[in-house]
Amino acid sequence: MKALKLSVLDLVPILDEADATFALAKAVELAQTAEQLGYKRYWTAEHHDMPNLACTAPEVLLAHIGARTESIRLGSGAVLLPHYKPLKVAESFHLLASLYPGRVDLGIGRAPGGSAHVSIALSGNFLENVRLLPEALKELTKLLEGSFELDGHKVTARPTPPVPPELWMLGTNRKSAAYAAEIGAGYVFGQFMSDVDGEEVLAAYRDAFIPSPLSPAPQTIVAVGVICAETEEDAEQLAATGSMTAFRQEGSGDEPASSLASSRKWLVGTPHNIASRLKQLSLLYGVDEFIVVTMIKDYKKRLQSYALLAEAVFSST
Repeated sequence: MKALKLSVLDLVPILDEADATFALAKAVELAQTAEQLGYKRYWTAEHHDMPNLACTAPEVLLAHIGARTESIRLGSGAVLLPHYKPLKVAESFHLLASLYPGRVDLGIGRAPGGSAHVSIALSGNFLENVRLLPEALKELTKLLEGSFELDGHKVTARPTPPVPPELWMLGTNRKSAAYAAEIGAGYVFGQFMSDVDGEEVLAAYRDAFIPSPLSPAPQTIVAVGVICAETEEDAEQLAATGSMTAFRQEGSGDEPASSLASSRKWLVGTPHNIASRLKQLSLLYGVDEFIVVTMIKDYKKRLQSYALLAEAVFSST
């Protein structure tokens, strides 16, 4: 079995009495710590008008973090493409990839990232934009490849970076997997948000994958929720103290925090036990990289969870 790789998915939570400025400083600290621990990527999510989440523009935060890190890959988990024109997204991430060559990932999602009213305020008819997503994905792919034309005229997303961003599609079901396969992008299965069989979804992606200039072979990552502590009791206590409060406001997870310890979506326990479960999932899903989201209502204990996990995984592989 290949050595496991770990990455970070940060929702940039505003915890307790903190404000957005403090939460964003903690995002920088998390990225810097992850780099030191050996994590491969730092990705940040996009949400809108959510009081307990601080990142509305991943590309802005990634530019800030890129200047304060050296080697960790920087990415979006995800830019919500139905809200935007593909050219603007390609330009933003080409700029990032020009600032930080060989370090940038463009993760795409199709969720609204907020309430119906904020979606309308942001981009109008969201459902219509989702219907048009396949065409937007094709345009985005061509822009990243440098082959997009409009009415017979070439349009280039400038600046053109020395190394293009890696393109990934994030999702929780076969539909998102099919989108990723069709455009030849990598695929991230969001286990911590999904009720479907991840093994089946990933197999469907690999079977349908069409090679592209951006990705000649299928690439897969599984996004897992992790709450790691030195003892099982400590981990279960962290899981039972409202760790998912901020995320549940999006309507993506309405289970009570006290049930997280028994949920298959979240791995809760000691470093050794979680490392063992990740190895099992690696074999089951045929993946060697996990992107980890850790929602703990204490910034220090969140960092400790990532550190304990890294030590257990990297010392055993």
